[in-house]
Amino acid sequence: VGVCKQEMLQKKNAVLVDGVILNGPIMDSKAGEKFVEEACKIIMEEVVQKADDVTEKVCEWQAPEKLKQILDLEMRDTGECHQKILQLCHDVIKYSVKTNHPRFFNQLYAGIDYYSLVARFITEALNPSVYTYEVSPVFLLVEEAVIKKMIEFIGWEEGDGIFNPGGSVSNMYAMNLARYKFCPEIKEKGLSGLPRLVLFASEECHYSMKKAASFLGIGTENVYFIKTDERGKMIPEELEKQVQRARKEGSAPFLVCATAGTTVLGAFDPLDEIADICEKHGLWLHVDASWGGSALISRKHCRLLHGIHRADSVAWNPHKMLLAGIQCCALLVKDNSGLLKKCYSAEAAYLFQQDKFYDVSYDTGDKSIQCSRRPDAFKFWLMWKALGTTGLEERVNRALALARYLVEEIKKREGFQLLLEPEYANVCFWYIPPSLRKMEDGPEFWQKLHQVAPIIKERMMKKGSMMVGYQPHWGKVNFFRQVVISPQVSREDMDFLLDEIELLAKDL
Repeated sequence: VGVCKQEMLQKKNAVLVDGVILNGPIMDSKAGEKFVEEACKIIMEEVVQKADDVTEKVCEWQAPEKLKQILDLEMRDTGECHQKILQLCHDVIKYSVKTNHPRFFNQLYAGIDYYSLVARFITEALNPSVYTYEVSPVFLLVEEAVIKKMIEFIGWEEGDGIFNPGGSVSNMYAMNLARYKFCPEIKEKGLSGLPRLVLFASEECHYSMKKAASFLGIGTENVYFIKTDERGKMIPEELEKQVQRARKEGSAPFLVCATAGTTVLGAFDPLDEIADICEKHGLWLHVDASWGGSALISRKHCRLLHGIHRADSVAWNPHKMLLAGIQCCALLVKDNSGLLKKCYSAEAAYLFQQDKFYDVSYDTGDKSIQCSRRPDAFKFWLMWKALGTTGLEERVNRALALARYLVEEIKKREGFQLLLEPEYANVCFWYIPPSLRKMEDGPEFWQKLHQVAPIIKERMMKKGSMMVGYQPHWGKVNFFRQVVISPQVSREDMDFLLDEIELLAKDL
């Protein structure tokens, strides 16, 4: 090393500061380019080209301690050679869950969209941060265009919005925004002196509502959970009762969170009736349409969200049903008076100078609680440009048609039992193995049935044949929740799912 440093110093204009040679880059660009090229080849071969291959495993299951040994996770003082790093890249792909596999039904996202993927390659390579027009001109304009189009589908004549990391954050944004609208002085004066604020959400709402109430200092005890009907929909009459109860207690109701597409059952709250109550009591109406919002794209299924145009804010995640790639989540706001900016602005002088040489209204970063922010809208935009609205609509219609096909097949097969008729892409059902089919309905039967889904799940994971989620829910024992999303899923995959469950549980 000493000899090399002497040789460098002997070169023309060599500069040494604190023992560090400052001439030229220290990164080997050619070697780096070669590594990127070879790594991209692995991605193409092991991820993209195998995305629709049902003969591949959904996952190569390994226990945590075994996987730690396989991957060699320890970081060392000296770097590893490129071949070792390429092997690590290969192993990371091999032992990760293939969420783009046609038989990955485990979550509310799945599949691969090639345009969205390329958009992610572009943004990862450019590494932009979306807060000012000067550093992110294209992506700010893209976000503006996408938000405008999404607002049109909600049915608002105007509005505002921001992309952020996840539906949970969108719900937190909305909760904070509703509170700011209710009492603007909170931004400067804080929580002291405020009345006891109360918000309302259904029993089936996403757990992020409790987290947001905790995070914002509202308190989880001040989230009043409204009873739902047998389909998981909020009961408007119960909401009215709880609002009146809160007022009698001397509390200050300020927000109702309705859900359009609940996580487990896929239920859609009656938005029109809830909006009537919100208007009557002067409450902000937020609709968590993170899962169900994409039905707005479908002329056939948009009726599920009838009344959403009356909401004050909407959370909508295109990375779910529309495959925009995690993460791609928007909070959309009906108010167009700059409420988002008023609520969140901190006016950082080093970023949002008002004497710039261009229109500073395009510096939208002060509407966000983040500083650095990913250009997530670009994934949705490039995909939308490529497929058109009709292409996106086809995805929604096909997913719901496949869900309907699965429901009808479940009804035909012995041992399968629906929890309820689904109205969206969530198909919830029990599988009753042969040994339990003649057993009398009672506590012992349900106790035994509760153990069936976890065993089948373990077997499918270790086999790698597919992934389907299960859970208990509101007194009901463990059942499967199968979700149809990916356009790569076919009728044959629906048949396979039922056949495979029967096969995995034949000895139970």
